[in-house]
Amino acid sequence: MANENSRKLTSDEVDALMDGLSSGEIKEQGKGIGSNLEVAPFTFGADDLSLMGDYYALRLINERFARFARSVFQPMLRLQPRISSFPPEVKSFDEYSSSLDSFMSLSTYRIEELRGSLLLVLSPTFISILTNAYYGGNIEVLKTDRQEFTATEERIIEMASDGLMRELKTSWKDLTPVNFTKLGREVNPQFTTFVDASDLVIICSFVVQLPGVDAANFDILYPLQTLKPIASLLRSRVQSDIVEDDTSWREKMEKSVLEIPLKVNATLSEPIVNFSKLLRLNVGNTIQIPISDKIDVYVEDIKMFNGDLGEYKGNSAINVKKRI
Repeated sequence: MANENSRKLTSDEVDALMDGLSSGEIKEQGKGIGSNLEVAPFTFGADDLSLMGDYYALRLINERFARFARSVFQPMLRLQPRISSFPPEVKSFDEYSSSLDSFMSLSTYRIEELRGSLLLVLSPTFISILTNAYYGGNIEVLKTDRQEFTATEERIIEMASDGLMRELKTSWKDLTPVNFTKLGREVNPQFTTFVDASDLVIICSFVVQLPGVDAANFDILYPLQTLKPIASLLRSRVQSDIVEDDTSWREKMEKSVLEIPLKVNATLSEPIVNFSKLLRLNVGNTIQIPISDKIDVYVEDIKMFNGDLGEYKGNSAINVKKRI
């Protein structure tokens, strides 16, 4: 057997492999191998990704991020885009880069808590659509052979990147708090210093569906080594105890509470009548009611204010003087 810490084959393993290639069979050799040899299929060039599990938590983060990202593009597109996320996939960075054009927007960020990095990839076609729509144009693809972004497009890239990183931070909040620091941006995949070409990266792709044009897309890449320290969290199907501050829900709750109707009544006087006078009362008799200078105001039968009796626009009214 080869050394566990080495990826090189021993001479015996090389000979066995060559024999198998020539004859199509692998002979059993050595006393330590039993007669019932089990051979499992293996794809050369693949890596053992069992440490990352099925990316369940990362898929949840991406789905949440896809919903939040709509608020980033809505002011630019002047409509609510539909954004969908694809399941994460693992490739070498060289394999991923080979599928890109030579002119892209590649922004690198550092993830402080994980001591790793992140790459945000935006296509020039999508940036052109955002720029044209943001400044009053239609949502359409403009044909161009340029190899650099204009100053206006640079501003749109900055706005979109900052907004996406803000929403991505919120999306990660339930799993683990993270912060992103911008390191730089390149326009050619060959010049980016994200990771080595042979390193594995986790690719999270998102599709933005737009009316009248083909769907646009953008990608977020994590180095596999960056997410391995939190592999147990990424495999977890249980949400954390961190409660997200849902501002919209809180505002709706406050608005609903403020619209609750409450009964307000005021006590002008509380006269005292003895029992003998009460028995002699008939229709048409008059009872004198002394009105105090201080009138109590009740809200749902709870004394809350003191006030004075007065008049407002021809109607009797109470001027609130003191809160109890």
